[in-house]
Amino acid sequence: MGKLIPVSFEEEPVDIKEKVKGYWAKRSESFAEQKEEEAFGKKAKLWRTELLSALFQESALASNANWDLHILDVGCGAGFFEMILAPEGVKMTGIDLTPEMIEKGQQLLKQHGLVSARLMVMDAERTEFPDECFDAVITRNLTWTLPHPEEAYREWFRILKPGGVLLNYDAEYAKGFHHYDQSENCAHSGIGDEMVEECHNIYHMLSISSFNRPEWDIEVLNGIGFREVTADRSVGDRIYAERDSFYIPDRMFAVRAVK
Repeated sequence: MGKLIPVSFEEEPVDIKEKVKGYWAKRSESFAEQKEEEAFGKKAKLWRTELLSALFQESALASNANWDLHILDVGCGAGFFEMILAPEGVKMTGIDLTPEMIEKGQQLLKQHGLVSARLMVMDAERTEFPDECFDAVITRNLTWTLPHPEEAYREWFRILKPGGVLLNYDAEYAKGFHHYDQSENCAHSGIGDEMVEECHNIYHMLSISSFNRPEWDIEVLNGIGFREVTADRSVGDRIYAERDSFYIPDRMFAVRAVK
């Protein structure tokens, strides 16, 4: 397990975030197309069931009959979770470091009439929100891209209301790159070998790529002060059982915690 050593923002090369942002900027158009297809296809029901089930384990949220919930989607990309949950009446805010992703997401939300959801450019590790303003923080496939994931977890703790829920869906993509046949990774279909190699290089720039996860996440979250911290390693088996155009060989897990 990776050691829980506090990392300052100055200890890592300052260009890591720029490299990550540049990578996703180049992928924004094809990524948005894929997420739109996923959000309005068969996967939508699977993800909606997954999210609502995980959120409403917490009685404080389950008792909110008016669905008066404000959820932050961190690393929202093109607004996938917004397209999944906004139709259910949930108030959604999404943030992403990449302006091109936010632009694509805003276009998709407007196109599908989901004008209640808002997307904005913001750093996941240093948000601009006040303390205790969200009922839940959710994220998918973001944490593996962060230079300072423990700082991000602390930030998400800060902006959650007491009793609020954190849901983090992620995988050990750096390790998976060496363990799985990447020709089976449909998330990379059509992006070209050069982009795949760029993604691989980013893996090796990030300290989180060497951690054993989700064990590392659980230890960090408990140390920060979260409670009821659990990990579900079967999410990928449920969501990605079918080898369709969204299939990924990496085993996705979900970390859930309550403030």
